[in-house]
Amino acid sequence: MNKKILSSLSAAAATAVMAGVSAMNAFAEDAAQASSNGQGTAQNPGAMGLGGMFIPLIIMFALLYFIAIRPQKKRDKELKEMQQSLQVGDEIVTGGGIVGIVVSVGEDTVVIETGGAKHKLRIKNWAITENVTAMERIKEAKASGKKASGVETAAIVDDTAEEKKAKKKKDDEEE
Repeated sequence: MNKKILSSLSAAAATAVMAGVSAMNAFAEDAAQASSNGQGTAQNPGAMGLGGMFIPLIIMFALLYFIAIRPQKKRDKELKEMQQSLQVGDEIVTGGGIVGIVVSVGEDTVVIETGGAKHKLRIKNWAITENVTAMERIKEAKASGKKASGVETAAIVDDTAEEKKAKKKKDDEEE
């Protein structure tokens, strides 16, 4: 899916560049004709130099980067972090829509249990698109007023982590 998005973005960018170059050439030709007819100024007969041609292209690429490329990279980074931070017992959803509970986590594969008969499937990490348990932890953390974001929240909300914090706070108060 990501390859399709990237290819369509690159095709759109190439089309935009070609349209921009064609438009710039048309304006340059009009300016050249105007200057040859005596309508241009004596100091700047072309009325549009190389800088004037490249500024709109640079602006288009900057807009493309901030509107399409940067948010996609951020989503990809968050997805990769989620896939690497899977824990046993997490409920996940694969790209194909299979829902299961993580039984074991390997280097690049995960074993999940699905259905009432507890069928086990071994899947690749890249196939996991959503960690339902982590999303529930994030919602609980937001509801309780804790400030944390993304995958880090899943580790912060763990009962063991909360117990450690409470114990540390209690020890600090005693001293």
